[in-house]
Amino acid sequence: MRKATLAGVAAILLWSSLALLTVATEGLPPFQVLATAFAVAGTVGLLRAGLRGRAGWAELRQPPSALALSTAALFGYHALYFIALKRAPAVEANLLNYMWPLLIVVFAGFLPGVRIGALQWLGTLMGLAAAVLLVTGGRRLQVDPAYLAGYLAALTAAVLWAAYSVLNRRHAQVPCAAITVACLAVAVLGALVHLGFERSVAPTPVQWLALLAMGIGPTGAAFWLWDTGTKRGDIALLGSLSYLAPLLSTVLLVLSGRTQPHPLQAVALALLLGGAWLSTRSR
Repeated sequence: MRKATLAGVAAILLWSSLALLTVATEGLPPFQVLATAFAVAGTVGLLRAGLRGRAGWAELRQPPSALALSTAALFGYHALYFIALKRAPAVEANLLNYMWPLLIVVFAGFLPGVRIGALQWLGTLMGLAAAVLLVTGGRRLQVDPAYLAGYLAALTAAVLWAAYSVLNRRHAQVPCAAITVACLAVAVLGALVHLGFERSVAPTPVQWLALLAMGIGPTGAAFWLWDTGTKRGDIALLGSLSYLAPLLSTVLLVLSGRTQPHPLQAVALALLLGGAWLSTRSR
């Protein structure tokens, strides 16, 4: 279980680079980015299967229910998140989206043999508080009923990803390499939406590098690792530690000069590290 949990933590670390890479693709339509990144991830998975021969291709086989779950989660989450950003202010949309780590802990409590202790609840709530500080920057939230569709899309995305992360445990026998097929399916769905509703833009060399890095890392290897972590690791602990993603993402943006440092970021860091320590201690 420990190795699988560490694999899930590695996925969280990779996801922290997604914001920086997404900024590098600025100007490209969102579903074009989605389709390209997942096509890269799926291609890498197919190359791996080809190098492994018959055993590699066998790892891609899976029950239809497992493929449907992973495809719906990967595509549905990203599609809903893009819709939320278009229909609601980014601050509120991001804040609702970052409910998914807390929801993982809540949903994990219904799994057989999983018990969530008081320290872990406290640690998870401290992570949520840190995410609130990072996303809002200490500003007051403006909840406008006019953006209800965007709010609902962001919250639904969070519920969908949390539910997938917990339900994925039902398919523990499916090799993590099988996520390759879901990545290819998401690439096809993303391409269809892009061709139907967006205008294609030719990426620059720098944007191509960002798309390749995105496909290999946060939308590629990260989903393999998360698949392993959610199937065989400590899912409740992974939910608590998932708040590392917005923190490390902010750190990368600051170090790259994309955003300015702020004292609240230090407060969020203290909250999150304290919450992570309480969560790991409780396990």
